[in-house]
Amino acid sequence: MRMAGRVAAAIEILTDVFTQHRPASEALKDWGKAHRFAGSTDRHAIGTLVYDVLRRRETAASRMGDGRPRALVLGALRDVWNMSAAEIETLCTEQFGPGVLTAKEKAALERDLRDDLPAHIRGDFPEWLLPSLTEVFGDRAAVEGAALAERAPIDMRVNTLKASRAQLLEAFAKHGAKAGPLSPLSVRIEQPGGDTRNINVEVEPAHGMGWFEVQDSASQIAAALSGVTAGESVIDLCAGAGGKTLALAALMNNKGRLVAFDQDKHRLRPIFDRINRSGATCIEVVAADEGDKLKDMGGFDCVLIDAPCSGSGAWRRKPDAKWRLQLKQLEQRQKDQREVLEQGSQLVKAGGRLIYITCSVLPDENTTQVKAFLASHKNFKIIPYTEQWKHTIGGEPPISADGSANTLLLTPARHGTDGFFVAVMQKSV
Repeated sequence: MRMAGRVAAAIEILTDVFTQHRPASEALKDWGKAHRFAGSTDRHAIGTLVYDVLRRRETAASRMGDGRPRALVLGALRDVWNMSAAEIETLCTEQFGPGVLTAKEKAALERDLRDDLPAHIRGDFPEWLLPSLTEVFGDRAAVEGAALAERAPIDMRVNTLKASRAQLLEAFAKHGAKAGPLSPLSVRIEQPGGDTRNINVEVEPAHGMGWFEVQDSASQIAAALSGVTAGESVIDLCAGAGGKTLALAALMNNKGRLVAFDQDKHRLRPIFDRINRSGATCIEVVAADEGDKLKDMGGFDCVLIDAPCSGSGAWRRKPDAKWRLQLKQLEQRQKDQREVLEQGSQLVKAGGRLIYITCSVLPDENTTQVKAFLASHKNFKIIPYTEQWKHTIGGEPPISADGSANTLLLTPARHGTDGFFVAVMQKSV
């Protein structure tokens, strides 16, 4: 396919996403099935353009004065793909392209973007979230939002049960790998940009040998701040596909007891293949419908809760999620968080640690939840993340994006990672 056809396809797919209220991944998959002539390179370029539009939806709509799919794609070509107005005009008139530009479209593509746009437009996030993001970031809300609208790199966590960071860096040197930020186990490959295909790191031999797992540096840090050590009894209460579970097993050097549980059996299913590949032998998986077993396992030294949340910290990777998020959904997530915190608190033994994690930057899911929990559970206290960092990771801890001295908020704008929140609490003896 030529670029003109790819642009027309992106418009078609976004129309499906908006009118049917579907996840972009599903719409892209169905389009590919219906258009078998499109090769993998074509599908990648189309997908990249679709996701770029969703990342920069507010900016594109502001430029074009129109929020419909065609206008958004044209705006993204101008401001994200850095095509000139003349190049876009030529492309649109080609065979299989989206059609000749109107005079209004040409004018919109030729003008400079205003520098006094509202914060939610400059930050490319839903306007109704502006109060929350202003609460946590102040006048940096637009800057933080814009960083969450960028493309994300590929981060890998070295599996220290099988390899070292030096080995992984050497294995991926051909792809420009470098040490990732903050985490001593992170190896990063930057996004290639444009319509260049991403590296599929999971087809490399190093993955088959269990040397690494794909995991953002912030998620690696969250696991490390748990402070788990060999011989401890640990539970990952919202294990999902097991990314943090595997990180905990490596930190424990396969010594001790590590329980993985998730209420969603579909999310938990991939963990078994990952465990086998990683060489982790201390993990015990409890089935989703056997949660009652947890109460009989005795107190845990560490209970890690990667709580269900809005996923706002991962908007770089799932940009359509920010436009699908509604207040009702956010309120349900907050209810889920309160329930899992209560469940987790009952599993911690005296003197043990409760680690609360979200991949969210919204205060109602983060600091507000922690404050409410501590207010109603006087037998728990916060361990300042700065102390925990020095004890577990070492070196000078980063400054939390929300300015807190007790809990840590990592963001792409401040730290070059996904948005992640971590609170470490300890149960009194």
